Amino acid sequence: MTFEYCSILSFLQISEAEWSVILLSVKVAVISTIISVPFAITFGWFMGRYRFRGKSVFEGIIHLPLVMPPVATGYLLLIVLGKQGFIGKLIFNWFGVQIAFTQTAAVIAAIVVSFPLITRSVRTSFEMVDIKLEAASRSLGISPLKTFFRISFPLAFSGILSGTILGFARCLGEFGATITFAGNISGKTSTIPMAVYSNMQIPGKESATIRLVIVSVIISLIAMIIAEYLNRKVIRKRS
Repeated sequence: MTFEYCSILSFLQISEAEWSVILLSVKVAVISTIISVPFAITFGWFMGRYRFRGKSVFEGIIHLPLVMPPVATGYLLLIVLGKQGFIGKLIFNWFGVQIAFTQTAAVIAAIVVSFPLITRSVRTSFEMVDIKLEAASRSLGISPLKTFFRISFPLAFSGILSGTILGFARCLGEFGATITFAGNISGKTSTIPMAVYSNMQIPGKESATIRLVIVSVIISLIAMIIAEYLNRKVIRKRS
C-alpha cells in the first residue's frame, strides 16, 4: 500500500521542465487573449450593428482561420511575418527583430486562431442587445461612447465573457499554427500541445504526457467554471 502511494506521488510530481511548459502555455494564452479581446469587441460590435456592401466578404476573411487547417494558417503567417516574408523581412532589416520561431510568434499564432471565435461570440451578443435602448440613450443627449459603455457593453457582457474564455481555451490548445510559425523550441516556444506531441514520440515519456494532459484539462475546466460563475452573477444582477 505504501509502495503504491509513493508510486502515485511520484507519478503526480511535475518536473521543472514541465512547469516551464505549463507556465509558458498560460503566459501565451493570457497575453493572446488580452490582446485579442479589445479588437474582438470592436469588430464584433461593428459587424453586429452595421450593414454595408461586402460585409459577407469582410466577415469571411475574419472567420477564415476557423475553417482553414491550422498548419496552413501558420504557413501563411510564416510567409508574411517570417524572416524572408514580405513584412517580416522589412521588420528584420529595419529593426533587427525576428518574429518567426519566437514567443512573439507563438502569441501571434494564438491570436490569429482565437480571434474569430471571440469575435463571433461578441457579435452575437451585441446583436441581441435591443437597438431601441441605445437609441433612447442617445435621444437623451448621451454620447455614443457613453451609450456603449453604459448600455451596450453591460448587456452584451455575458457573451463577451463567454467568447473571452473560449478564446483563452483555444489559445491554450493551439498546435498547428504554432508549430509551423513558432516551432517547438524547448524553453522558448514549447507549449503544452507541443510538449505532449514531442513526448508521444519518445518511449518512456508516457507519464509526462499524461501529466501535461491532466494539467491542460484542469486549467480549461477552471476557466470554464469561472466563466459560468461570472455569467450567472451577471444574470442575477440583471434580474
